[in-house]
Amino acid sequence: MEEELKCPVCGSLFREPIILPCSHNVCLPCARTIAVQTPETGPGAGPGAGPGAAAGSAACLDSESAAGGGGGDHADKLSLHSETDSGYGSYTPSLKSPNGVRVLPLVPAPPGAAAAPRGAGPASSSLTCPQCHRSASLDQRGLRGFQRNRLLEAIVQRYQQGRAAAAAAAKCQLCDRSPPEPAAVLCEQCEVLYCAACQLRCHPARGPFAKHRLAPPPAHPGAPGGGGDGSGGKGAGGGRKLPTCAEHDLENYSMYCVSCRSPVCYQCLEEGKHNKHDVKALGAMWKQHKAQLSQALNGVSDKAKEAKEFLVQLKNLLQQIQENGLDYEACLVAQCDALVDALTRQKAKLLTKVTKEREHKLKVVWDQINHCTLKLRQSTGLMEYCLEVIKENDPSGFLQISDALIKRVQVSQEQWVKGALEPKVSAEFDLTLDSEPLLQSIHQLDFIQMKCRVPPVPLLQLEKCCTRNNSVTLAWRMPPLSHNPVEGYILELDDGDGGQFREVYVGKETLCTIDGLHFNSTYNARVKAFNSSGVGPYSKTVILQTSDVAWFTFDPSSAHRDIVLSNDNQTATCNSYDDRVVLGTAAFSKGVHYWELHVDRYDNHPDPAFGIARINVVKDMMLGKDDKAWAMYVDNNRSWFMHCNSHTNRTEGGVSKGATVGVLLDLNKHNLTFYINGQQQGPPAFENIEGVFMPALSLNRNVQVTLHTGLEVPQSVKQPKLPNN
Repeated sequence: MEEELKCPVCGSLFREPIILPCSHNVCLPCARTIAVQTPETGPGAGPGAGPGAAAGSAACLDSESAAGGGGGDHADKLSLHSETDSGYGSYTPSLKSPNGVRVLPLVPAPPGAAAAPRGAGPASSSLTCPQCHRSASLDQRGLRGFQRNRLLEAIVQRYQQGRAAAAAAAKCQLCDRSPPEPAAVLCEQCEVLYCAACQLRCHPARGPFAKHRLAPPPAHPGAPGGGGDGSGGKGAGGGRKLPTCAEHDLENYSMYCVSCRSPVCYQCLEEGKHNKHDVKALGAMWKQHKAQLSQALNGVSDKAKEAKEFLVQLKNLLQQIQENGLDYEACLVAQCDALVDALTRQKAKLLTKVTKEREHKLKVVWDQINHCTLKLRQSTGLMEYCLEVIKENDPSGFLQISDALIKRVQVSQEQWVKGALEPKVSAEFDLTLDSEPLLQSIHQLDFIQMKCRVPPVPLLQLEKCCTRNNSVTLAWRMPPLSHNPVEGYILELDDGDGGQFREVYVGKETLCTIDGLHFNSTYNARVKAFNSSGVGPYSKTVILQTSDVAWFTFDPSSAHRDIVLSNDNQTATCNSYDDRVVLGTAAFSKGVHYWELHVDRYDNHPDPAFGIARINVVKDMMLGKDDKAWAMYVDNNRSWFMHCNSHTNRTEGGVSKGATVGVLLDLNKHNLTFYINGQQQGPPAFENIEGVFMPALSLNRNVQVTLHTGLEVPQSVKQPKLPNN
């Protein structure tokens, strides 16, 4: 957690931290050193603007200078120059803080700076965040315009007390005295605590100990404020003074401004800039943000547990790599000894290759361990810091930093992306020595890298392959004990009529469903795998038969919003007096198909329409009025065929309650025929129709219809009625 409590500028624990507009924190003394004051020139500045402009440019930091003390007014009025500032004199080298953040040194004001040059306007002061490099302008209050991070300040104070108490409690482990002297340093390599005398006697800074790192004694986890139960800290009600509003010193914070994301007092709402903003109760927002932070912490905690398990896995992997490397070396030596006369010169080369392979794997795993350890340490420090923040009972102080902490925790969780907790190398050595070639071929003897071979033949899982209506589902897997990598699969299907294969799927999944095939057709399917080395061989061919007849229902996803479906989407009604269209879930492009619609209710002699349509048919008028539908509409006495709003072939005979309307779509002959109560209604309605069609129906609220599918095509029908011209 200590990294969370250090200033990014000075690298030390925060002193009087302030919150910048970007939600980062910085020490108040450090903020004075990085504040920049830039004079602005303009044509409006006349000769009399000199002293006044100088006074105005210095006023930005006056109030903070007076409150900060020590540095005086002059500390806040000093100007800083970046490397790219070419308008202020000579180049000034920059410095670096212990945290690696570049900080520009203070530049003393030149003599006579109180009088601004002719034509110079008032100075503008700004502060650049050392972490995200976003600039923030200072108002007339200067640095006092930024809110103090009281919560962070309290945590730092508690941490310092706990560390001091733990350091005082740590005892030297090599002392002869009783009791032992307090420990002064800890050797991180030896993992031994030394007092000052024992360190000089037993661990001098020379010889083999010269490179050892001596650190202060670690904080004891049970020490007050040291990250244990937190008993050393005080809550908001434990004697700590309640924070007052920065704008109104006599008012306590009571509300939270959602727009500005800051606590406000009652007077700010009445007469300040927050009077028209969205505000909420301070306690409610405190609980809400605490809950959000706790929820985000749970995700990071889970990832930290996975990272710890992953580190154990990586360390085991190191041992396996060592063992497997030794095994490969032993096998290699045994093979080379059998061909000692011819293999003497080649043996050293082959051993070198194995050693390099092992060293490469070890290096990759060590790099991954170091990277994962760093991420885990950062996540753990952030978690400990957030837990300390959650322990605080200061709502306003918590809400000052809660948004930024929630975002940081979420970003920390997102860094454990998929694949981050997987080893980059395997413990196996994919190297095989082929000792079968003749003696004259020994000089060309080399490793065969199995990882570069193409994938083997995939195995189709016939128990998972199936067909439904005009769709097929195929599943496959790689054979067991297959070590060759697979980057993806290619699934091929023929045209259902013995034609050529074509690719229907390319990807990493091992299960695929293909829709929109022909009914009553036989398809052949096969699959192959591929990787960076090439494409593997095809699997065995599986034969799939689609359904002879179509089973389908009305489609609620494409129906007009006034259509009401029931009975497992097989019964349709309507909420409107106007005609509305509903389609079926099947699409036909080949074969002969027949379905029936039973009229369950028929009131006030409406004109329902039955037929077929394209997927993009207009759904708010009678079926057949546009060029995307072919239909027969019928009342209680007669029927008409309609397409593109053209009415043809009026035929006597209508429908009533209990009637059955049949639709026969013959895409082999490319025509459409209708039946009423088993008798053909007029001649074939439409001919020379081609493409993809869906069953369709239009009706209003006076009609209820139930769909029946999966029916055999009628073999014999009664003689059609003669049309009444």
